Amino acid sequence: MSAKEEAGNRLQGIPSAIQLDNGPVGKSAVFRRVMECLGVEVILHMPRNSDGRRTTARSKGKVERPFRTVKEAHETLYHFHKPATEAEANRWLVNYVTKYNHRDHRTEDHSRQEDWLTHLPADGLRAMCSWERFCTFAREPERRTVAIDCRLTVAGVTYEVDAELAGEEVIVWWGLFDQELFAELGDDRYGPFQPVGGPIPIHRYRKHRKSRREHRADQVAQLAEKISIPRAAVSGESDIVVCAPPGAALMPPAKPFDGPDPFHELTFPNAVAARQAIAEELRLPLAKLGDEDRAFITQLLAETLSRPVIIATIRARFPAGRKGGIA
Repeated sequence: MSAKEEAGNRLQGIPSAIQLDNGPVGKSAVFRRVMECLGVEVILHMPRNSDGRRTTARSKGKVERPFRTVKEAHETLYHFHKPATEAEANRWLVNYVTKYNHRDHRTEDHSRQEDWLTHLPADGLRAMCSWERFCTFAREPERRTVAIDCRLTVAGVTYEVDAELAGEEVIVWWGLFDQELFAELGDDRYGPFQPVGGPIPIHRYRKHRKSRREHRADQVAQLAEKISIPRAAVSGESDIVVCAPPGAALMPPAKPFDGPDPFHELTFPNAVAARQAIAEELRLPLAKLGDEDRAFITQLLAETLSRPVIIATIRARFPAGRKGGIA
């Protein structure tokens, strides 16, 4: 479903429906919730012998057949050239799939990719959301009791929640692909909460808090990257122009992803929550700011409650290293 970076590979977008068998994936509540957030209809096969007149729930091999094609036509080439890394093997596979889709269709007089473009909806394909939004949808609910010290453990990871949830029985929403956790008590939702204590999760690290001197060094490094000359000024050679493979054309029209925001990650629920987030971003109570800064924040919240816009504006207003700004 995600957008492809390779030229000529245009197979992407959210489908309107998918068809599954009656396996564990089709019966998963998390899978159903994710598909509902993406706007995909899940169609399951009829259970075996449920009709009485015809054979039901038979495997048609529509998924297994492409796997066999890749195994017989592409993986046999590994005997001549073995990929050094997994990333290199994936690049070779993407190259093979792109060329495979540009070949002639089995029954039509055009390629497989042209057949896919022909059957697109009139308003274009539905663009896929970002990986961060997808992680927000893929969450598993679980009923837990918060300890007196405001901590609870989910899947071996310890979280520290708000003090008002101490001793309460809450519903926690923990992510399958990230480390964030949300807590729900009645009609109120709290979070996101990050893991505290214990070992650092794999592929993650504690971010180093930079000093004012390090911030200035980063600005100098960014300026040095902008001040550059083209390679042709040194080598005398013209720049290389990368051409798209045969059959590649302009991308079809696409609609931007417009999905739900159940955990208020894109928009604050109210101005009070926005002020709390601004205070956490500044690491300073808003009452300690000057009158001009407080008036600026009030005017900003009157214009919008968008979380990305507010955070970006606050960081521009209070740059790193400024006294009373972001630490």
